[in-house]
Parts: sequence; structure tokens; C-alpha cells
Amino acid sequence: MTAPLPPTVARLVAPGVPLASCIRGYMLRSTLDVSLAPAQRLNRFPATPFCAITWMIVGSGELVEPATPGAVAPQGAAVFSGPRTRPCVTGNPGPVHTLTVLFFADALHALTGLDMATLLDTMAPADTVLGDEWHEVLAAVVVAPDDDARISVFEAWLEPRWRAARGATGASAWLPARDWVQALAVRAAATGAGRSARMAERRVRAWAGHPLRTLRRFARVEESLLAARDEHQAGHVSLSDVALRGGYSDQAHLSREARELIGNSPREIIRLAETDESYWPYRIWW
Repeated sequence: MTAPLPPTVARLVAPGVPLASCIRGYMLRSTLDVSLAPAQRLNRFPATPFCAITWMIVGSGELVEPATPGAVAPQGAAVFSGPRTRPCVTGNPGPVHTLTVLFFADALHALTGLDMATLLDTMAPADTVLGDEWHEVLAAVVVAPDDDARISVFEAWLEPRWRAARGATGASAWLPARDWVQALAVRAAATGAGRSARMAERRVRAWAGHPLRTLRRFARVEESLLAARDEHQAGHVSLSDVALRGGYSDQAHLSREARELIGNSPREIIRLAETDESYWPYRIWW
């Protein structure tokens, strides 16, 4: 029999409706008052098309894989993470309480003007990446009394800025990853004087960091993993059927792509999310 997972907090929270086309979601994590072994204090994340800000409300964190000496986030820090080309692992030496906001990369580009292609695999203090305008709200989130208040403070600051910037994206509602990628491709092809395929690809990379082909791979893997999870919870999972419905040639094709972007095959991800505390991001997302 598998040992039960420890009683940590790991939740995914949806953004307010006005920010649904800007923010994909909030990830809440707390290991306060829970005794964890060192291996359970790791946090495993997939490659991703999203950008993130993580606030270290209590405790500290460090980048474990890829090994980066000195990449430590102290208590009170706000850390920016760009779109990632490969899975990564962070670690916490002790109890921790964090709040992470996940942005659609093109939305953050519209808000800041940053070239997302230059931020691939970046992890750095958020105020050095985002600029002085963000300094006050980054600090205000840390000192808010609880997670609901932190989200409220952040959304009250962001909403008018997103309302002003959203015309650059043409987005008006939350989109599944596949639809978001398709909308991004259409907008890139229709924007500006240069409408060649090469110019559209350059726009996609500037707006979202990854090339369009990679974004479509992310969307396809996510859709297939969600389908596999739903079938597993229903008590009958056929990864062959999931792969074919997702547009893969066979189950092996799906597994190869999932290992490259996620780090494990779909079957392994389902098992590890249920049995290994360090896979908590997969448990709340997939």
C-alpha cells in the first residue's frame, strides 16, 4: 500500500474574470507545520510556455536542476521565471509558503514590452526584470495578511493596466492552451506590415518566447495529459486512445514528447502525482 501524502497545501486558483486573458492561474503552496523529508521539499516543474512570479512569503528556495550555484531566493523575495524549454527542480531547505502567478507570455509582453525570446529559462529577481513600476506591488503582495488578500492586492493593481494593454493582444476571455496558441498564430500573421511566415514567427517568439511549433507541442501534451487524468479518475485509461485523439501517431509518440517537455511519460506522471510529494504542481494542474 502506498503511504499517504503529507498534509501540505497545494492549490490552483483561477484569476478574476477581467484578468482571465492575462493570468492562467495562481499556485498556492505551504509546507508550514508539516514534517517533510529532504526529498519531499523538492518542487518539480515542467517546461512551460508561461511566465511566472513567485513570492517567497515564508522560507527560501533555490534552483536545484539545472544546478545553478547562488540561485537562492530568500524570504520576502519575488522571483521572475520566463518560459522554460525544459523541466526544472527547485528546493526548499525548510518550511515554505509561496504564491505563484502564471502569466500568458504574450500578455506579459503587452504589459511590459519585454522580448520573451530573451527571457527563455530566465530566473531572476522580479523587480530587476519587470522594472520600477512593479516594485511597489511586488512588495505589497508579500506583506498582505493572507493569500486571498495577496491576490486581491495584485489584481487591483494589474486590472487597469491590463485593460489598457489588452488591445495589443486582442484577447477577451480565458482560452485553453490549444485555442490560445491558435489565436496567437492568427494574430501574429495579421499584425504589422510584414505578413510573411518568417515575420509571423518572429512576432510569436517576441510575444511568447517559444516558436509556434513548440507552443503547439505544449498545447497538445497538456490536452492529452488532462484526458489521461480524467480517464484514470474514471477508472479506465487507454493511453493509446488518448494519443490518437491528441494527434499522435501512437502511444510511444505521446510518451516521447511528454518526457521531453514534462520529464516523464503520462502514466508515470499520473503515478508520481499521487505518490510523490515533490510532484505537487502536476497534482493540482493535471
